[in-house]
Amino acid sequence: MPHLMPAAGPQRVIAASNFVYTVGSGLYLTAGVLYFTQAVHLPAHQVGLGLAIAGFVSLVMGIAVGHLADRRGARGIYATTLLVQALATAGFVLADSFWPFVVAVCVATGAKAAGLAARSPLIRHYGGDRPQEFRAYLRAMTNVGISLGALLAGWAVQVGTLTAYQLLVIGNAVAFAASAAILVLLPSTPPAPVAHGPRRLALRDRPYLLLTALDGIMAIQFKVLTVAIPLWLVVATTAPHWLVSGTMLVNTVIVIVFQVRASRSVDSPAAGGIAYRRAGVAFLIACSLISLSAGMPTWAAATLLMTAVVVHAVGELWHSAGGFEVSFALAPEHATGQYLGVFGLGAGLAEAFGPGLLIALCITWGRPGWYVVGALFALTGLAAPFAVRWAQRHQYDRRTHLQTAWKEAAA
Repeated sequence: MPHLMPAAGPQRVIAASNFVYTVGSGLYLTAGVLYFTQAVHLPAHQVGLGLAIAGFVSLVMGIAVGHLADRRGARGIYATTLLVQALATAGFVLADSFWPFVVAVCVATGAKAAGLAARSPLIRHYGGDRPQEFRAYLRAMTNVGISLGALLAGWAVQVGTLTAYQLLVIGNAVAFAASAAILVLLPSTPPAPVAHGPRRLALRDRPYLLLTALDGIMAIQFKVLTVAIPLWLVVATTAPHWLVSGTMLVNTVIVIVFQVRASRSVDSPAAGGIAYRRAGVAFLIACSLISLSAGMPTWAAATLLMTAVVVHAVGELWHSAGGFEVSFALAPEHATGQYLGVFGLGAGLAEAFGPGLLIALCITWGRPGWYVVGALFALTGLAAPFAVRWAQRHQYDRRTHLQTAWKEAAA
């Protein structure tokens, strides 16, 4: 298990801010969908549509704000996105119909995507020789915070009253604001130098774009845990409702203990491709087990769901480790911010399409939909090693071309 905090300095400040932020995220990730469907009483398909619209907003915000953070300094931009997210999340308590919900969730999701993009230069700048490992550390600590938030969210789900759910939302907003305040202790980062070459170099890198798309499909797996399983557990199984928190806690404990270790073993782009392939198989098995939980006795449904969550968590370890490695290793150093901003489009696509897709297939269609989703993950994992090899060849050709150009210029 990783140490609770890194050594004193910028890494500790980033980790502390991230921890407070993720305690609030644990509240929403565990019960956010249930807040809008069970407390506000919005139909599930409207919630899925609203989250899809918000996902499209996040695509634009992530790219624009990531570029702004490179040029103006990441710390201030990142803190601003956290404050905006806090205000938008507090606005959830006023979202009592579809369109107010859409507005609030669009602002909150857009600010979240913008914050992730703005944080990337900080991780690169303060992450040491292998920012991938510091990113894995933050991922593990994210799950510590989420697990604490999930405990409180479980109380709100079990009580089931509007007041309980509203307290959950307010706690989430307060955590985001506190996370922004902690960043005052972080030294400011200088703006990145302007990268040489085309302004949209990453958007012209077809192998990297393919990896971005594959990672986006695989990233839908995060919505399985936060959208599909809670709704499935409540509407399609006899498992106790408090198990919504139990599934989140099991997942987070596994990630806390093993994420850094898994990332250390994925130390090359080729290993990243293999990790994607293993993740796809694990997600297929997990989706199949979830499907089988419908119509089972309470003890059997609970056992199948918890087993599925364990298998899913193993897949998540491989998926995250693979993504950390290929996103950094296949990005040229002079255009790191640009490339990582583009790679974030994959997660944005998952935000846009994931909830609606999972609700349509797994909740509306039912058991067969789980097998379709599992097969989608497995096929994506099988394609990843081929995409990685293509990206490596492209990277080698690009370096050779640059070296040749430098030699000709020197001559």
